[in-house]
Amino acid sequence: MFCKNGARKRIHIAAAAFIAAAAFTVPGHASAQAADSYPNKPIRLIIPYPPGGATDVIGRIVGQRLSEQIGGQVVIENRGGAGGNIGAAEVARAQPDGYTLLMGALTSHSVMATLEKDTIPYDLRKDFAPAGVVGFVPLVAVVNPKLPIKSLADLVSYAKANPGKLNFASSGAGAPQRMAMELFKQIAGVNIVHVAYRGSGPAMTDLVGGQVETMTETVPAAISFIKSGQLRPLAVLTPQRVSMLPDIPTAEEQGFSGFNVSSLFGVMAPAGTPAPIVAKINKALTTALAKDDAKAQLLQQGVYADALDVEASKARLNAEIEQWAKVIRDGGITVN
Repeated sequence: MFCKNGARKRIHIAAAAFIAAAAFTVPGHASAQAADSYPNKPIRLIIPYPPGGATDVIGRIVGQRLSEQIGGQVVIENRGGAGGNIGAAEVARAQPDGYTLLMGALTSHSVMATLEKDTIPYDLRKDFAPAGVVGFVPLVAVVNPKLPIKSLADLVSYAKANPGKLNFASSGAGAPQRMAMELFKQIAGVNIVHVAYRGSGPAMTDLVGGQVETMTETVPAAISFIKSGQLRPLAVLTPQRVSMLPDIPTAEEQGFSGFNVSSLFGVMAPAGTPAPIVAKINKALTTALAKDDAKAQLLQQGVYADALDVEASKARLNAEIEQWAKVIRDGGITVN
C-alpha cells in the first residue's frame, strides 16, 4: 500500500512539474513564433511632434531604414502636442505586439520624467521597452560675439564678475538646451538667469540681437550663425570633437568635466512587448544604421548615428533619466 501511494505521489509530482514547465515554456515559444513571422502587417512609428521638426526628420529616415531592413511597411504618424507627451502616451497604451512604436526624443522625455512627473500620463521607465538608441544631435555653447568671452572659463569669469546680470536663452522650459546650461551653472557655480522662448528660432534671434548673452543649442540649429560670425562658439558638449565643428574644443578639453550633453533619439516599444520582437527590431535598427549611406543621410540632418543594442539602450536611457533628475533636484528647477 505504501509503495503504491508513493508511486502515485511521484506521478502527481512529475505531472505537476510538467504542467508548470509547460506554463512557462508555451508563452516563450509563442513569443519566438510571433517574432519569426514579425512583421506581418504595417508597423506604426509614432512621432510625438508635428511634421518638420528634428524628431520628425530623424523619424522618417529611421522609419525608411527600418522598413528596408526588417522587410515590412513602416507608417509614420505624427501625434504632436503637450511637448511630446500625447504621442508618447498613445504608444504607452498601445497593444504590446511590436506594431506601434515611438520615435522618442529621449533626452527631452528623460527631462519630462522628473520635471512633469505629476502631470505626464505615463512612466518612462515602466511603460516602455527601449528597442534601440539610434543616434544623437550634439550641442554647442555659444555667446553673442560682442561680449569679451572666448572660452567657458571666460564665461565663468564674466558671470562671476556680473552676478545675476547674465541671461541665457533656451528653446523651452524643459528643453535639453535649457538643461545643458543648468548643468553648466551647477558645475561652474555661477548664476546665469534663464529666459525661455518658444523654439530655437526666436531664442537665437534675440541672442544675435543682444537681448540675451548666451545659450546652448544643437549644432545643426546654430552652425549657420556660427559660420556667419553672428554667434561665437565656446565649446561642443560631446566627449569628442564633432566633424561639423572640428576646430571647436570640447568642454572636457577646457577642464569642465561632466559637461557632456547631447540630444538623444531612439525607438521605444510599449512595455510588455515580447523580448524576441524587441530584439528583432533592434537588430534591424543596428544593422541598417551601421551602413555608410544611412550614416551620411542622418549626418546631413546633423544627427550622428550611434545605434546601441537593447541592454545598452536601457542603460543609456536610465542614465539620462538619473542625470536630469539630479540636475532638476539640485537646481530646484520647475517647468515654469
